[in-house]
Amino acid sequence: MMQRELGKVSVVLTNYNRAAYLIECLNSLKRQTYADMEIIFVDDASTDRSVDVVQAWCEENGLAGTDAFVLVRLPRNMGFAGAVTTGLFLARGQYIAVQDADDFSHPQRLEKQAAYLESHPDLALVGTSYATFEDSEEVGRLYEQAKWLHYGEDIRKVYQSGGHCICHGTIMFKGAAFDQIGGLSRRITGAEDYEFIVKFLHSKYPIANIPEILYYYRLHESQRSLAYYSNKE
Repeated sequence: MMQRELGKVSVVLTNYNRAAYLIECLNSLKRQTYADMEIIFVDDASTDRSVDVVQAWCEENGLAGTDAFVLVRLPRNMGFAGAVTTGLFLARGQYIAVQDADDFSHPQRLEKQAAYLESHPDLALVGTSYATFEDSEEVGRLYEQAKWLHYGEDIRKVYQSGGHCICHGTIMFKGAAFDQIGGLSRRITGAEDYEFIVKFLHSKYPIANIPEILYYYRLHESQRSLAYYSNKE
């Protein structure tokens, strides 16, 4: 089993044809106040300019060829679960965070989640509240806090009843827990994120949500979740 690097946060960022949003997403990770981190970027056989954008960004930010940024180009499209799991198995950190390519994170997201897990040693996973947004030429960018999340003891009750109350894009979890439960299932199209979080509960790992908005979820016509959770936000 891999010897995990204490204090390091591995951010697994998966992408399929999100070239238009990558700079804002990557810049939000560069601005993180948590210093000891690596970015694992898994491109799921994109057909747009995504890889070119990422490579240029790495050059501009001095990350090309360093251990702080790992670029994985999948030879064929594996889908959401396959791409995420590929990144998770490459993660070296004590903590692993997830980031979607069309969203961005608050500058203190990783710092606050790592501190929360550090101060709650019984927990294995923590999500955060988040705000949705969309860009409009008429009114600019408006943010709205998600209302479907739950906190504290309510989380387990929601999942036991078949509900969902943690946003996958916001999660950070202990690498040691991942080593025990493994990656996302490829058998449940559209519900892979739900199944992954439930695996923590089934393995008797407590999970939590931070009520503070630390993640920003972009609404757009081609987003993956629209077909499955269009009324969630």
